[in-house]
Amino acid sequence: MSDARRCETGADRLAEFAPPELPYLPRTLTRPAPGIALIGCGGIAAYHLAAYRAAGYPVLALYDVESARAEDLRDRFYPDARVTSRVEEAIHCPGVEVIDAATHPDPRVAIIEMALRAGKDVLSQKPLVTDLATGARLCDLAEAEGRLLAVNLNGRWAPHFSYMRQAIDAGLIGAVKAVTCSVHWDHNWTADTAFNTLPDLILYDFGIHWFDILWCFFHGRAPRSITACASVSPGQRAQPPLLASATVQFERGQAAVVFHGDTPYGGWDTTVVVGEKGTLISEGPDLNHQSVRLYTEAGVAFPKLSGDWFTNGFHGTMAELLYAREHGVTPHNNARSALESLAWCFSAREHARSGAL
Repeated sequence: MSDARRCETGADRLAEFAPPELPYLPRTLTRPAPGIALIGCGGIAAYHLAAYRAAGYPVLALYDVESARAEDLRDRFYPDARVTSRVEEAIHCPGVEVIDAATHPDPRVAIIEMALRAGKDVLSQKPLVTDLATGARLCDLAEAEGRLLAVNLNGRWAPHFSYMRQAIDAGLIGAVKAVTCSVHWDHNWTADTAFNTLPDLILYDFGIHWFDILWCFFHGRAPRSITACASVSPGQRAQPPLLASATVQFERGQAAVVFHGDTPYGGWDTTVVVGEKGTLISEGPDLNHQSVRLYTEAGVAFPKLSGDWFTNGFHGTMAELLYAREHGVTPHNNARSALESLAWCFSAREHARSGAL
């Protein structure tokens, strides 16, 4: 038992109660999964395929402009999959019904359009788009074609975030009043990648996960204001600012997130969600290793969670889309919901760019 748990459950402290069982794990399908084509075989694609293979999802085609990258992933994960350097061939591969569009945002728009018009359901990498008007147009197209368009907001299924999200939805802590997220990690690995030229790397490409989870925690309540700032850390290797913070103010609540992306030693991540009837706390040395505590009038509970962000996250986003197909419902990670949290992200980015105090 950890020191924190020991002191919190002592005789003179809070009583410990059994953690509520909540549906935080990825959806379970009742029918065989449809064929999937992965479009884009960059660095993150291996995590997609590892999660799909573990879930038993069939990946039938792999596309990349560099065939060698697709061939390498095929050999590692799906030896029988077709490899192609033509997007059309992957989308129209026999048996493929779902497209996992995992390229960078700019080329991805045309890929999504092509897939939707071909009658395929689509899971798009995050962030969905670089401007909200384009995102709205893609949503309209999906609805016109009668197809599903979801976004790989995998943080929603990270075990700690997913459990906290489900606890809030179940009313265990009442209406959310305040959320504070503090993320300390080393993002200098991007110095050797194409991400090194992305000026809003932290608030946009990385930070979208936190704006999205804030949107989930606050059930989409409209913010009164969003402010943010970003700065370069002394000695960082990456070019974009690796230090950033944002504050979201509501009529009856607030949220704050702090990003310290230049933490070479002693990384630590904490999320605190305060509600009218209780508090949720998650913390750990990185995003894949988090422990959760639930405090209510009854005392404190320590749910034991299974999985990690990358495994559960990439499985969960695809499982949600496939479950929606199977049951004729709207996926939780549908593109319109993604645009709402993305609007929060854009507001923070623009405020940081303006340099306003």
